[in-house]
Amino acid sequence: MAVGMSTPRETHAAVVRAESADEADDTAESPEPAAIGPAIDPDDLPDGLVVADGTGRIICFNAAAARITAMPRAAALGRSLEHVLPLEDLKGRRWWALTDPYGGLATRVGQPERNLLLPGGREVLVSARYVREHPTGPVRRVVVSLRGTEARRRNERSHAELIATVAHELRSPLTSVKGFTATLLAKWERFTDDQKRLMLETVDADAGRVTRLIAELLDISRIDSGRLELRRQPVDLSLAVERHVQALTATGQNPDRFLVRTCQPLPAVWADPDKVDQVLGNLLENAVRHGEGTVTIEVAPAPAKSDEKGTAVTVSDEGPGIPEESMGRVFTRFWRGSKRGGTGLGLYIVKGIVEAHGGTITVGRGPGGGAEFRFILPVSTPAYLV
Repeated sequence: MAVGMSTPRETHAAVVRAESADEADDTAESPEPAAIGPAIDPDDLPDGLVVADGTGRIICFNAAAARITAMPRAAALGRSLEHVLPLEDLKGRRWWALTDPYGGLATRVGQPERNLLLPGGREVLVSARYVREHPTGPVRRVVVSLRGTEARRRNERSHAELIATVAHELRSPLTSVKGFTATLLAKWERFTDDQKRLMLETVDADAGRVTRLIAELLDISRIDSGRLELRRQPVDLSLAVERHVQALTATGQNPDRFLVRTCQPLPAVWADPDKVDQVLGNLLENAVRHGEGTVTIEVAPAPAKSDEKGTAVTVSDEGPGIPEESMGRVFTRFWRGSKRGGTGLGLYIVKGIVEAHGGTITVGRGPGGGAEFRFILPVSTPAYLV
């Protein structure tokens, strides 16, 4: 192939067409039709693509590869693969000397993805494929894929933060449970009945805190993996709101602090009642704990996605509200609006539950100046009832 006779983009396209032809040759006996459509421009690929010919000279170097390696395409084409990508493993060993794609075992087909280092210590995810004339023939091309590590690092940081948060939140209640139970077992006869009751109530409250945290972790796992199960049935959101307000007043909240407005008639929403209770409980608890003044809950019909009917629930308070610069982070993990406790996972779970129902949730500033959360659940009537 006369590399110098083609422009970079033409070279890229020719390489991709050649790779497609190789795959077509490998599957010539397959009844499946050949790939259709125009050749793919390597610059359209999201990952870095580097292709070297049978002599180790680079014949394809796409835009993503140039960005990841900080090397211009013109400086890479025609040069040795080892010089353009002087990769080292995390122990400082030269990767190409270890893998030896052109002179190694004739049965190898490539290298799995792994973390390697570019000059300057920049990490990059690298995988390689060896293209041969036949299964044990000489290597005709080496195709290298490059990816940045930013997304993986973000995931790792998120997991580390989650582990740290869980460890912190579990330590306090478990220490309390262990301390009180050990004390009661060792000195049971020395305490009065009232003292025993107080200790056991504390143990029960801390055990409930641990149970709630574990439930939150399970919900996060299901939301992140798309496996959040919904058991839909008809749900009256106005009755659900009233039930939560009654529960809050029963625990000592002033009934005058809550104002419920319902606009009838409401469409019959099909949703998971337990998940809806979780959403309402979280939003009302946030309004009571972090907000001030009257907590207003409005329930009204509203259009959902794709013009489907639905019901909107708005929860607002008269507190200081959420700063404008924090609005975009409210539904992310570990966001805390104040220093009054909490894991910072509740609103992340709320958003996941609402979206699993096909609904939407937004945050803004309410009429009284405080925070305002509004979520809409579509009717989602089962097909067999339509």
